[in-house]
Amino acid sequence: MPVDEIRDEPMMAHLLDSLESGEDIGHYGRLTFAMIARHFMDEDEVVQHLTKNPEFTEEQARGLLAQIEARGYNPPKRERILDWMRRQDFPICPEPENASQCNVYRNLDFPKEVYEKISQFYEQGERSNN
Repeated sequence: MPVDEIRDEPMMAHLLDSLESGEDIGHYGRLTFAMIARHFMDEDEVVQHLTKNPEFTEEQARGLLAQIEARGYNPPKRERILDWMRRQDFPICPEPENASQCNVYRNLDFPKEVYEKISQFYEQGERSNN
């Protein structure tokens, strides 16, 4: 998916624009961006965007992506993004009061594996609760 299509999600457009202008989007902003963008861009593209964040090196960007991959993180739900946003100065979600904003599952189509992994997670949780 080219960058143009990922911009269909207003939060991702906001993060991309902020990175383009050299803003520090904060730890959770970078984490959110990387957790989502890695499904739509190749690693070098994600790294290229992340390193536009002041004082965030290529080595740090690649380390962040490796950590996300190793832990198998899915893109965060809106509630998680809003929680992370409260923990830093940079506003990850440009319009947090708008319930349709920052719900990446509403505005982006992730690869089938992401949805399968989420289903498996919930199925395992239900089995362990019974």
